[in-house]
Amino acid sequence: MQNVEIPKIFISYSWSSPDHEAWVIELAEEMSAAGIHVIFDKWDLREGQESTAFMEQMVSDPTVTKVLLICDKVYAEKADGRRGGVGTEAQIISSKIYQSASNTKFVAVVRERDDEGKAHLPTYYTSRIYIDLSDSANYASEFDRLIRWAYDQPLHVRPPIGKKPAYLERENKSITLVTSAEQRRAIEAIKADRTYADPAIEDYFTALSRGLEQFRIKKEGGTYFDDLMVDSIENFLPFRNEFIVLVSTIARYRDTIETRRNLHRFLESLLPYMERPSTVSQWSDSDFDNFRFIAHELFLYTIAALIKSEKFDFANDIISATYYIPGKSDYGRNSTVGFNAFMTYAESFETRNNRLDAKRTSLRADMLEQRSHSSGFSMQDLMQADFTLFLRDKIERANESFTWFPVTLVYLNRFSGAFEIFARSRSSRYFEKIKPILKIASKQQLHEYLSFLESDKGSLPRWNYNTLVPRPLTGYELLDTAP
Repeated sequence: MQNVEIPKIFISYSWSSPDHEAWVIELAEEMSAAGIHVIFDKWDLREGQESTAFMEQMVSDPTVTKVLLICDKVYAEKADGRRGGVGTEAQIISSKIYQSASNTKFVAVVRERDDEGKAHLPTYYTSRIYIDLSDSANYASEFDRLIRWAYDQPLHVRPPIGKKPAYLERENKSITLVTSAEQRRAIEAIKADRTYADPAIEDYFTALSRGLEQFRIKKEGGTYFDDLMVDSIENFLPFRNEFIVLVSTIARYRDTIETRRNLHRFLESLLPYMERPSTVSQWSDSDFDNFRFIAHELFLYTIAALIKSEKFDFANDIISATYYIPGKSDYGRNSTVGFNAFMTYAESFETRNNRLDAKRTSLRADMLEQRSHSSGFSMQDLMQADFTLFLRDKIERANESFTWFPVTLVYLNRFSGAFEIFARSRSSRYFEKIKPILKIASKQQLHEYLSFLESDKGSLPRWNYNTLVPRPLTGYELLDTAP
């Protein structure tokens, strides 16, 4: 067992009243029970000894690690007036305190306050931090502070300083996205239920959407395009985190028709970035892969946030919506698309994997996993949203060749069992809540869809030699089996 040095503490107090003396004795006993050697006149001063000399010795003794000043009205008055033993101690203590502003050997414990609620403290101590035992409601937490001070083990300890974030190393100084103030204004308005909350949300989304243009990649001679793509995505990380905080706040506090419309319109505004703008005449399809990653990531976190807050109807609204892409019909294609448009192939990740000989199953999944560490969400939260979107798309468009690809499920080997919302759906009441997000009416209907998927394994996602098996992830056997 590690040897712990026993703190040695002298208690300085005033004999104000029998009740006060009894309170000090009880405090000394509590400290002793906590492993502290308390030096206290009631225990250490004997008949025939000189009390003033004893007090002076204890205050100045280098083996006494701490000195506790029990401050009530009488103590403060005697210290300021330099009267009695307290006054003698005050002369010594004040000089030692003034000698070093960082001196932590002496700490005041406030025993009582005046009629205005101000702590009774000696003048020499008024600017210093004290421990407040005057309020019984806070006694336990303040006594804990006292014990921690005695052992020099504060509750709040400075953590180790980490490394500078990688995205700052690669930050593009030309990007000046002014969204922080708009985001803070929107969050304050949401939490305070201001009348301007929805306009504030819209202002933030508009600023973020327009600002994305600054992340458009400009090709540079001598620089690999996939490096430029990764830099662009990393530079976006602080703005992604802002978005996640706002969407999480919306999910918790503001489910209104107008908020749903604003979120839908923002997500819709991301889609044109994934394709060639009308001002560009020469391009490669991979030129917009950074935007494909960003749009996919933002949509994924939107659904993850709504699911985490159990706003299944809100999530279903976003998933069920159609998204309008201006000008798309000019090429003979539909001008409105479904949510699956947010998950499209990005060739640059495969190019990078080959160029670096990384031999990774999915660099895109790796990037999503690494970035999840600063998101406030676990990778399992993200995977749950991804799996839900995959299942919903398969249920809605069972015969389509290109459906939502749950890229994060590459990391399934880290987890086992059903995802949380399905595990909770053992309860019939909870299962009823998640049915809309899956677009099913019953457990039997889910069974039919799962059986269809299992009978046609070619339509299930594959990674190397592994094929996704959806049924265990739904915890199907236990679904809807409890009230």
